[in-house]
Amino acid sequence: MQGKHDEAVQAFDKVIQMDQQKEILWFFTGNAHMYQEKYDEAILAYEKALEINPYDAEAWNGKGDALKAQGRYEEALLAFDRAIELDPQKAFLWIQKGNAHMGQWKYDEAILAYNKALEIAPYYAEAWNGKGDALKALGRTSEADAAFVKAKELGYNG
Repeated sequence: MQGKHDEAVQAFDKVIQMDQQKEILWFFTGNAHMYQEKYDEAILAYEKALEINPYDAEAWNGKGDALKAQGRYEEALLAFDRAIELDPQKAFLWIQKGNAHMGQWKYDEAILAYNKALEIAPYYAEAWNGKGDALKALGRTSEADAAFVKAKELGYNG
């Protein structure tokens, strides 16, 4: 699969050479780098997309995800907060924020983010599982178990 991602990056690079102002090309280049776990390159591509369109919540999310993958949680949270500011009804962005808080061992903040995701999309199994992880870390076992059951009922198998 790595070869396919390499081919994708090469194809995006060729197209970008023709028109460097296509935000979507930079965004997809960032995504391809993420699949390759080339986080620095992904961040640069997302930043290029954001130079063209600073109102792209998906590019902010991509940048945050790459920063989170590097353990740069504070920077990731800034990116996720910007994405949420632009698209506050996207539950996945709140989950991303919760996950970044989990990386910092800020479990109460993580629960708040997961709860916001569940307020928007109560069927989101990943949010229930994340909430369960945070509750478990806080020693709130019965609440955590209930969240894990809900996640499993909704199809979570991570």
